[in-house]
Amino acid sequence: MRDATYDILFEPVQIGPVQTRNRFYQVPHCTGMGHRYPRSEAAHRGMKAEGGWGVVCTQETEIHPSSDLTPANEARLWDTKDIPALQLVTEAVHAHDSLAAIQLAHNGLHVANRYTRHTPFAPSAAVVDSDDPVQARAMDKADIKAFRRWHVDAARRAKEAGFDIIYVYAGHDMTLLQHFLLERHNQRSDEYGGNFENRLRLFREVLQDTKEAVGDTCAVAVRLAVDELLGAEGLRHDVEARDIITALADEPDMWDVNLSDWSNDSQTSRFAKEGYQEDYTRFVKSVTSKPVVGVGRYTSPDTMVRLVKQGHLDLIGAARPSIADPFLPNKVKEGRLEDIRECIGCNICVSGDNTCVPMRCTQNPTVAEEWRRGWHPEVLPKASKPEQHLIVGGGPAGLEAALVLAKAGHDVTLAEASDVWGGRVSLESRLPGLAEWGRVRDWRMGQLQVMPNVQMYLGSGLSADDILDYGIANVALATGAHWRADGTGRAHRKPLAFMADASVLTPDDVMQGKLEGRQGPVVVFDDDRYYMASILAEVAAAQGNRVTFVTPASVVAPWSDHTLEQGRIQTRLIELGVEIVPLHRLAGYSEGQLSVACGYTGATRQLACKTLVSVTSRSPNDAVWRALSAREAEWADAGVESVKTIGDCHAPGLIAAAVYAGHSYGREALELAKVLREDRMLAD
Repeated sequence: MRDATYDILFEPVQIGPVQTRNRFYQVPHCTGMGHRYPRSEAAHRGMKAEGGWGVVCTQETEIHPSSDLTPANEARLWDTKDIPALQLVTEAVHAHDSLAAIQLAHNGLHVANRYTRHTPFAPSAAVVDSDDPVQARAMDKADIKAFRRWHVDAARRAKEAGFDIIYVYAGHDMTLLQHFLLERHNQRSDEYGGNFENRLRLFREVLQDTKEAVGDTCAVAVRLAVDELLGAEGLRHDVEARDIITALADEPDMWDVNLSDWSNDSQTSRFAKEGYQEDYTRFVKSVTSKPVVGVGRYTSPDTMVRLVKQGHLDLIGAARPSIADPFLPNKVKEGRLEDIRECIGCNICVSGDNTCVPMRCTQNPTVAEEWRRGWHPEVLPKASKPEQHLIVGGGPAGLEAALVLAKAGHDVTLAEASDVWGGRVSLESRLPGLAEWGRVRDWRMGQLQVMPNVQMYLGSGLSADDILDYGIANVALATGAHWRADGTGRAHRKPLAFMADASVLTPDDVMQGKLEGRQGPVVVFDDDRYYMASILAEVAAAQGNRVTFVTPASVVAPWSDHTLEQGRIQTRLIELGVEIVPLHRLAGYSEGQLSVACGYTGATRQLACKTLVSVTSRSPNDAVWRALSAREAEWADAGVESVKTIGDCHAPGLIAAAVYAGHSYGREALELAKVLREDRMLAD
């Protein structure tokens, strides 16, 4: 039963002509499904509504071919042919009595129009902000008039598609309306440029146009970035943003406020904690009487209640927490706070959009599989007859597999060789900034430990003999992986013989404390290109070592650009005094000198190095699998029907991939059991 403390979160909120059923608001966010996978998009949004989110928004929706984000896969509303795909979304959301919202967008100089080949345009002539050798032309009065018409037409199509809330969007430094507001993009000398009132003119006009076009039955919301974290060089919450909201205070039906650009708005937990936007958005309620929604990666219902009671927000906005747990509102409503699957702030979801594929989530492996595979985040098929399953390894893959099977009603034995649960998650969550990643372990442990059909054993390393002796029919090996010390990776495809002469530590060694107490220059070699090497460089610097970071890539941690962290990561290393040597490979080692070679010319240079931390690639811990495979002829007599490797033991990857592998194994085991039962029935 719900604690009365949280009743305030389930009060309706009036937004213009429509009313929400509660204060839980899934703000616009990209999914990587967009216009190419409309049924997947609709199923994903519908799941949010089923889970209790009172308002469910689409991602940004292109209003015209001159705002073509290809190859990114967002929503489109270029013409009436795009209406049916978006109707799938509104129907899925309305089926659960939630409101559907759409974020209309024209991206101005943020697009190169790679598909449509339209010439981009902007307030003033400028180079587009992608890497394309393309320039946007300055809009003339006819262009401005046309843009206003396109926005109205798109708003009307959105209304026809069934949306209840329609956005006028000026945020993330990627929309034409925001470009007109910002002096660095708007150097016009006519009535649409120059002073504040002129730069605000188009925004005011489009807002009024949209209200007139659809405001009789649809709410019109404004999404505005109130700070860019650029100081005097950008929009500031206490100056221009306050002026904008004051000038337009009660014209929209709702204000949706956040930070710009996207890397500031969706900061990872490594660099920002829950509620990090509050200092920037706190003023908004003081200058408008209209409802306000904001975000801050909120997962705590107590924090949500505080924000409402303090008059900071009327609606609790969420993107990433709604991905990690689409049923968060219902769990609060039903008093099941311990069941909330909290976002860890890793931004693997964001990486999907940035790599132009359907998104993934480390915590919620069912994301983007709601339609394609029919996966529900809370509902699993029930076993008609419980079966025995042995999971060897208590890391993210093993824990997830055990949970899926146990929820379905099977009897699960989970054995972990070490004295702690969580595998790599337990190690990595102790690294600087990654504490919240421990939620991957903690949530699953919290679920498993109260299930009577689960037996869990620590300090229980199992051999092939042990597994055959136990005779449990279904075996999953989730024994993880270990970091290599021989230099093998992308840059060096074979082991480097000279590594045997160096004092080499792997990430496993550093996470186990083996760098502590070592004095002298440390070189971190990164061929992994994600987060690990940069964090280990932080660890080494914090211990007082002189640290050099060497990578074959052109920047530190290039893959983290997809998770919106690359700039912050490289900045942090520079601030810590870490010397960065990009575009170099390992070339040799002799008497405290590490030789590195330019990736282009092969020219070498020497670096003082007492300890080399090698972050290259990992090898599966698959010795037990290989031993069992060699004895497959004995399985049947021992009562073993199947043995599978899952997670890093199968192929090392992201933690999200390990969780997905565990979940997929559990689901497939359920399907296999169903098929076998049907075969037996036919045979009988």
